[in-house]
Amino acid sequence: MTDCVLCIDSLIFFKQAPVPFRQGARRIDMDNIIVLATSNKNKLREIKELLKDFPVTIKSLADFGPMPEAVEDGATFDDNAYKKSLHYAKVLGVPCLADDSGLAVDVLDGRPGVYSARYAGPNATDWDNCEKLLGEMAGKTNRAAHFVCVLSLATPAGPALTWEGRCDGEILAERRGEAGFGYDPVFYYPEFGKTFAEVSMEEKSRVSHRGRALAEFAAEFPKVQTWLRQRMAEIKPPKPDHSEFEHNDWSQERMC
Repeated sequence: MTDCVLCIDSLIFFKQAPVPFRQGARRIDMDNIIVLATSNKNKLREIKELLKDFPVTIKSLADFGPMPEAVEDGATFDDNAYKKSLHYAKVLGVPCLADDSGLAVDVLDGRPGVYSARYAGPNATDWDNCEKLLGEMAGKTNRAAHFVCVLSLATPAGPALTWEGRCDGEILAERRGEAGFGYDPVFYYPEFGKTFAEVSMEEKSRVSHRGRALAEFAAEFPKVQTWLRQRMAEIKPPKPDHSEFEHNDWSQERMC
């Protein structure tokens, strides 16, 4: 690990490159690694469980040092998933799996879409987003909506694979249920006769957009491993170059 230290007006800026991970005293085999572009422990546990029977090591961003975040400014879920997976694959020099998901409402021309998490504003809460959606849906007779999740697995050189999961339902006129998160209290799933906020996480995962995308990914994983070996062998990835991030504000500040 290499640190660059600058002193400016009694402030020390530590610019730290991502830390190569180790397991005990030995380095992990980098040929069988996939990094999950999240620090969410639940997502990491979910992926590890799905791929437990395969010879692959799954790591998350939490296993590395600080690094610049990906900019998710794409027009589609596919765009954002790929931008995120490619960004971290280039930074770390290994294949990276990322996802982007959200809610699309037919009568609103697909909104909230890629803005699902911040539909009511940059600092909006789940409650705020649901309130805005319910307000826009007032008086609408067409309540059809669907959740979408796109997974993208990118290599440092750019080639990627994608999977998409979709779950269809309806938007209710009011919230129902206390479980879940996001738009779950207003998303009615006809097969359950309940909203996603009225069922357990296990029940939701079996039919959710993310669950379906992950199931496709896991089912095809033997082919995915073959594809990864071929892509990574075509051109040996160069050592990760972090020079373009030297002036980003992800560095740590300490008072002298």
